[in-house]
Amino acid sequence: MTRMLMAALPLALLACSTQNATGQEESAEKPFKTAVIADFDSPWAMTFLPDGRALVTEKAGEMILFDPRNGTMIPIAGIPRVDSAGQGGLMDVVLSPSFATDKKVYFSFSEKGPGGKGVALATGLFAQASDGTTKLDDVKTIFRANPYVEGDGHYSGRITFSPDGKYLFFTNGERQQFDPAQDPKSTLGKVLRLNLDGTPAAGNPLATKGFHPAIWSYGHRNLLGIAFDKDGRLWEQEMGPKGGDEVNLVKPGLNYGYPKVSNGDHYDGKPIPDHAPEDGFEAPKVSWNPVISPAGLVYYSGDLFPAWKNSLFIGGLSSQSLVRVKLDGENAAKADQWDMGARIREVEQGPDGALWLLEDGQDGSQGRLLKLTPASAPSR
Repeated sequence: MTRMLMAALPLALLACSTQNATGQEESAEKPFKTAVIADFDSPWAMTFLPDGRALVTEKAGEMILFDPRNGTMIPIAGIPRVDSAGQGGLMDVVLSPSFATDKKVYFSFSEKGPGGKGVALATGLFAQASDGTTKLDDVKTIFRANPYVEGDGHYSGRITFSPDGKYLFFTNGERQQFDPAQDPKSTLGKVLRLNLDGTPAAGNPLATKGFHPAIWSYGHRNLLGIAFDKDGRLWEQEMGPKGGDEVNLVKPGLNYGYPKVSNGDHYDGKPIPDHAPEDGFEAPKVSWNPVISPAGLVYYSGDLFPAWKNSLFIGGLSSQSLVRVKLDGENAAKADQWDMGARIREVEQGPDGALWLLEDGQDGSQGRLLKLTPASAPSR
């Protein structure tokens, strides 16, 4: 599909399915206006630069410098070779905590390597010449999942930084291999805590217990969103199997159970025991069955939608939805689910507090960039 600028076309406010805090569906109009800003080729993630421009990754391996003010799209050179088969591709992109001075960009991608394929974490220095050409200089791969395995699924590859900017948290999916999520030597099915140079951070909770030194938590499946809230709590969402999509409060050293327990079952119908009190595993704060197929996660801290502060926003793939989860300390509850009519891959908060969504560009979805602004004062 050809990338193009859309003329900030407003979409009509439509009646939609929404969920209240108890998960019950009710009919309501969307409390936001939706403008179509641009069209990309199967985009995966985005992040805003300090000047209001954005970096957008595309599944096939292209990174784009996009200016929402005038629609300019500039391909960024220097991206390593990407294996984009199946669920692979050029994945997350985030700015260094010190981007204003170091110009460093962190990004993840899937690649072929010894023994199969895996997700890698890399850095590069953002550079733009006077003629507008843009590239990442001094690109380095600083971490690779362990081990690389056959297959094209469940790479994960989401990135966030600790609130103090000292550590990087990186998600490794279990690659549809099940058991590695419980393997202490493998990084698959884990949340990892790294130094900014990609080395395992000192003091990780399981390093003295025979685990890979980078592991922060384990027993995860396909972790496609991770974010800190205003109080420094780390939240993560992941796709469950047949049922059981999850939002988890991630704490150091805990086992989140997959594939030993889940609120879903295997695709072949084989049951998985549900989470139960005192089973030794950390249960999700929120789960879905039927699934929403979560992809992309942002913690909302803006002023444009004041009633939605302290909420998580999640993109829904198979559910073609935008999902809001309300936080209350260490607790979370379903709040809203809006039908967006397309697979939503990424959710991002803009500099002015607007919500920006990227359609997936797969299975009939167009790959558009959408901007959401208030239709009126949103209700809680």
